[in-house]
This record gives sequence, C-alpha cells and structure tokens, in this order.
Amino acid sequence: MTPESAMRLALAQARRARGRVFPNPAVGAVVFRGDRVLGRGSTRPPGGPHAEVVALENAVRRVGERGVRGASLAVTLEPCAHHGRTGPCADLVIERGIRRVLVGCRDPHPEVSGRGLRRLRRAGVEVQIGVLADECRRQHRGFLSVIERRRPFVTLKLAGTLDGRIATADGESRWITGPRAREEVHRMRASTDALAVGSGTALADDPELTARRGDRVIHRPVRVLVDSGLRVPVDARAYRGEVGKTWVLCSSKVSVSRRRRVEGTGARVLTVPARGGHLQLGRALSRLAKEGLTEVLVEGGGQLAAALLRRGLVDEVHWFLAPLLIGGDGRSALASLGVERLSQSLRLGDLQVRRLGDDVHVWGSVAASAVRPRRAHV
Repeated sequence: MTPESAMRLALAQARRARGRVFPNPAVGAVVFRGDRVLGRGSTRPPGGPHAEVVALENAVRRVGERGVRGASLAVTLEPCAHHGRTGPCADLVIERGIRRVLVGCRDPHPEVSGRGLRRLRRAGVEVQIGVLADECRRQHRGFLSVIERRRPFVTLKLAGTLDGRIATADGESRWITGPRAREEVHRMRASTDALAVGSGTALADDPELTARRGDRVIHRPVRVLVDSGLRVPVDARAYRGEVGKTWVLCSSKVSVSRRRRVEGTGARVLTVPARGGHLQLGRALSRLAKEGLTEVLVEGGGQLAAALLRRGLVDEVHWFLAPLLIGGDGRSALASLGVERLSQSLRLGDLQVRRLGDDVHVWGSVAASAVRPRRAHV
C-alpha cells in the first residue's frame, strides 16, 4: 500500500468524526502492513480515545500485539505527546512497536507542535510528514483555524434564484431549491460543529437547524442564534431539544431578566460587546472558538451574511442557484456589502460548479486579501 493510499483510508475515517468531536480535531488513523489493513479508527468525543488509540486497539484485537509490532500507521494529524483528557498517543505508538508513521500535517497546537514527531524519531520510529498534506489540512481546517486565527472556520451557505433572491416580496421561500440541493445542504450540516442563523431568519422561518436524511435526524449540531437584543421568542424551534445545544450570542447590554428567560429554556447565553446595537462579529467568533467550536456553517440571513463578508470573516461560500427569476421586488440574498467599484467586489477562488438536479451548486474560497478590513456588526 502506498503512503497516499493509506492516508486516503485515514482521511475516510477522519471524515466520519467531523462535527462530533469538537474541540478536538477529527483525526483518522489506519494501521497497516503491506496491503493489509489491520485496524482503523477516528477520534471519539471529548474524553474518549484519539484516532491512533482506536486504530491500534482495533488492530490488537484483530491480530494480537505481536501482529501489530513492525506495522505502519497513517494518521491525518501529528500524534500528541502531552497529557490531556487522554494520555500521549505518541507513547502508545512506540509501545505497540509501530515501525513507520505517516503523518498528514503537523499539529500547530503549542502543546504538540513537533513534540510528537520528535518523540517518535527518538524512539527509532521512521516518520514521513506531509502525505496528502493539502487534503489533511482541509480536513482539519476548523481546528487549524482556531489555533492559528483564534476563530472557527466559517462556511456561508446561500440558496436563491438566478437573480439573487431568497424569497418573494411577501416572504414566500419554500422551496426555492429542489430536493437534491436540500440533500446536499443536510450533508453539509451533518459534518459541522454548529449551524448559525441571525434573528431575522429565526423569526421569519423558525428553523429547526438539524441534519436530516429523509425524515430521520442524523446529527444535531450546536445551534448558534445571533440575536443581539434577544428578540426571538423562547418558544421558537431553535430553543427546543437537547439542553445546552442552543447557544445565543447577544449584546452584553441586554437585561439580566431577558437573559434568564432564555437560559430557562436550557440554552446558553454568550454575551458579546456591541456597538450601535450591533454585535461585534469578530469578537463573537472568538468567543465561539473559546467555547470549543471549530467549524460553523452560517445559513442566513442576508444581514448576517453581508456583515460577515464585509469583515472578512467568511472562509468559504456555497451558493445553491435555482432556475427561477423573482425580480427586484423579491428579497435579496445579501444585504449591502458597501461595494462602490468592481475592484472592491469579493471574488471566490478555487471555484467549483456542479449540477444538482435542476439547481446549480457553486462554491469557492474567499481570499483574505480580497476583503476590505471593515468592522462587522449585525
């Protein structure tokens, strides 16, 4: 088995854990000898074992301790070498007699950052770094964003007509896109830590904010409600369900009695500085990172989307376009970006396009250099 083939198997394991293990990175690992896979594993939720431990334990159960000695390990992120909720993974790799370790990308966390690699090499383990590095960095983009930029990786999802409308003038919006586009959105929801919406969307649509396959809920991400004045009523669907899975970002100036009413639903209220009645979104994202979130999927509305884009707080945009035309009296997918000249426009990079039934899915990255440094409020 080539190093690349082994790392692809490890990446497949890692993808199974996305959205379910924050604040830890969703790592994947594979133990193999030649072309034979001995064990696979992905990171378990906080408090549980890391991917390397799961893969090694599975391998030992399958072929025994002697069968594992001298084998190779592919892991998408550098093994840790410190004591946290669990013991150092690098020590277990050495203890099990692994001969070679393939690493997708380094871990920039200050408690790891090369220590795991040095510990393995000192023990005589052959280490190869950078196998499918780009793919592994993408897999760990949320974790890396929190470490390197102190905020989660932010994906903005928009769905609208060809002329950029998300609803008629009267607010009718279901369903603009077709079933295949909606299925793709639910796949995106299933692999994120959190779904975020603004108060306007919550008031207009009363979304449940879950990932579904058919009628079955397959994932319940953290629901982040951006509601500076706590306008959304406490009987909204966003407040139902598991205690602690709804987080509300509001102004620190909101009254204590109003905050307590929201907390009475089981939601967490996170206060953020505001200016002119609008939250400072950079501070809001930093707060979410401190609370453990690594990836956030923003689903609306137009004011929140535009505010994030203006400040350069969006990393990737996914736009689902339906073959419909509503016209200028329809509701725009985006509020003002303050663009006065074409040179100020935001351009997506690494652009990809595909058909989903009658709809078109366009997505790409937002280059930091293309964004004007403006404060973002909502």
